[in-house]
Amino acid sequence: MALSISMNAQAQTTNSRFAAKESLSLTNEWDKTFPKSEKVMHEKVTFVNRFGITLAADLYRPKTGNEKLPALAVSGPFGAVKEQSSGLYAQRLAEEGFLTIAFDPSFTGESGGSPRYSSSMDINTEDFCAAVDYLSCRKDVDSERIGIIGICGWGGIALNAAALDPRIKVTVAITLYNMTRVTQQGYFDSMDEEGRYQLKKQLSEQRTEEFRKGEILPQGGLPDVPTDDATEFLKQYIAYYKSEKRGYHSRSLNSNMGWNITSTLMMLNQNLWIAASEVRTPVLIVHGEKAHSRYFGEEAYQKLTSGKYADNKRLLIVPAATHCDLYDGGEGNFIPWNEIVDFVKRSIK
Repeated sequence: MALSISMNAQAQTTNSRFAAKESLSLTNEWDKTFPKSEKVMHEKVTFVNRFGITLAADLYRPKTGNEKLPALAVSGPFGAVKEQSSGLYAQRLAEEGFLTIAFDPSFTGESGGSPRYSSSMDINTEDFCAAVDYLSCRKDVDSERIGIIGICGWGGIALNAAALDPRIKVTVAITLYNMTRVTQQGYFDSMDEEGRYQLKKQLSEQRTEEFRKGEILPQGGLPDVPTDDATEFLKQYIAYYKSEKRGYHSRSLNSNMGWNITSTLMMLNQNLWIAASEVRTPVLIVHGEKAHSRYFGEEAYQKLTSGKYADNKRLLIVPAATHCDLYDGGEGNFIPWNEIVDFVKRSIK
């Protein structure tokens, strides 16, 4: 069953420029990859970003208490939907007394935006800021106590949003990626200038073909099973996104057809963390000891050097955990919930 929704009444404004322009069809039934908690209330909400894109979100609120609550906006991983990892984090933090939203980024999931399955570091950073707009204007939220949680590629985007928006009082980046670095330099910085040139050439020629055909093509998602020569981290992605028992979801790009082929082109000339050294608010970076992406977390931590504010930063390495173990806990229940909750509560008390 689906319901048509425009914008939550608590976040409506008299300014028509912020009125929802897109009519979204939202699934009403519980269709998450994790069990529903009996400790929180859940509802669907929407809000509009400054690019005019209507974003869909799952809102979680503790059942007890009527006071204004601290709030968190959660998104990620890159190519996932709110019914997967971000929803798990949002629901778990709601159990700890936060009002939380897990939102689908622009162009993906139940959110609006066209062309579908596109990405943009600018627009995706704005998605986080728009979530803060929405939370700030809710009557049940303490607007001075709002934070964000980003997972995987959205952990990297969260740092960019934190550098931009002082309303964000705390940031948690889980198993994060720097999407511009990995696009420009490849995994483990294996791509040189010639490699980038060949990639630009390939993607530019693809743009011509897409314009000629009037169709933007998906790049193809993860295979259902790994090949014999697949990297270990690719096997981990497949084990999460393709497993019905773990992380598969019908609206997830990573579970299905993947991003548009040419979406990565604009990331080749961008620096996502150009202002990371200016983040003045607390940041917790959580990475797995055995994660292939761990070097992104270590890079991010080194960039968080804003003078006297640098003492508010923490890099937490989870023993034995891989990249995807921090999506849902993996077989070892690796998500360090106590440390995350404690850091966030101390940061926005």
